[in-house]
Amino acid sequence: MLDTTFPSAGAAAVADVRQLARDGRLADSAAAAAPRELARLRGAVYSVAWPLVFARITKPLERQRRHPDCARGLEWLRPDCLDRFHDDVEAVVEHALRRATDPIDNFDGWLATRLSPATVDAHRRRRGEIGALQRPRLPAWLSEALGGDPWLCDLAVQILVWAGVPATAGAELWPLDGWAARRAEVTGAPPGGHDTRDTLDREVRTVLAAMGTRPKWFAEHVERPLGHKRAPVAPMPADGAAEPAPLRLVGPEETDDARLAARAEQALRAIERRLDRGEDPATAVASVVRRVFGSGGDALDRLPHNGSARDDWLATALADEARLDRIVTTVLAVLGR
Repeated sequence: MLDTTFPSAGAAAVADVRQLARDGRLADSAAAAAPRELARLRGAVYSVAWPLVFARITKPLERQRRHPDCARGLEWLRPDCLDRFHDDVEAVVEHALRRATDPIDNFDGWLATRLSPATVDAHRRRRGEIGALQRPRLPAWLSEALGGDPWLCDLAVQILVWAGVPATAGAELWPLDGWAARRAEVTGAPPGGHDTRDTLDREVRTVLAAMGTRPKWFAEHVERPLGHKRAPVAPMPADGAAEPAPLRLVGPEETDDARLAARAEQALRAIERRLDRGEDPATAVASVVRRVFGSGGDALDRLPHNGSARDDWLATALADEARLDRIVTTVLAVLGR
């Protein structure tokens, strides 16, 4: 169940707020109020503001976003849409408590006229707090870097806008599906499914590369605000569904390279100790290599049969005198002997 709660206020509190507004004393009363009284005034303004915000801002915006379910009512709002709704209502409440300084006969009507400036100002303020440009515009240097291409320049502005939006594009960083429709409008080329997404992905990288020519500007206005986005949470698999693949920070090849490098260091130290004791080089090398690089030392993240090919190669190499001689010569050269 989504949390659609908001500060509740009784009819008496709402009537008091309307009277304070008629007297031109609402802002002054809020500024001088003790915390408990301020909470009562805020709740009363919230009660007046939220239906206006939903009807005049949230519902049209959700229809524009093609969220017909969210446009039905508060209880239908998706979590990110609900967050935006609450942010907008809070912005209108704060605006009213600061700006209602003159007598207002029709508080509800006055509040309706303040919806747009209140929410826009709050939106810009929130963007500024995380480093995003408050009014994204295309810098002249970036337009020049993109060759003045109309679509790439438009895409650059879309990226700057998106960087300051707290929502995410599902599990993706960029809202490529939405930008595909925008691309069709600007270029006149019809959307082409995966081909368009691949093209868009390349174009986004082109724009980001151009932005990256000014590293300080890029870090401040793109990377920093992107870092404030809420990471999407993957849904739990249904009963009987396969477990999701674990997140790997490095690929298996890099893991193998690191593991083999560590084993090589271990083997060299062991061989050097044996040579210091006067052991025959061929015997020392073969014994240590077989023990250190055999499958018995593998980590538990691999199935047992994954090491069979390497074990076969190792056994064959150590049984071949010529190959063993080359291995011994290489090891002695590394050890400086």
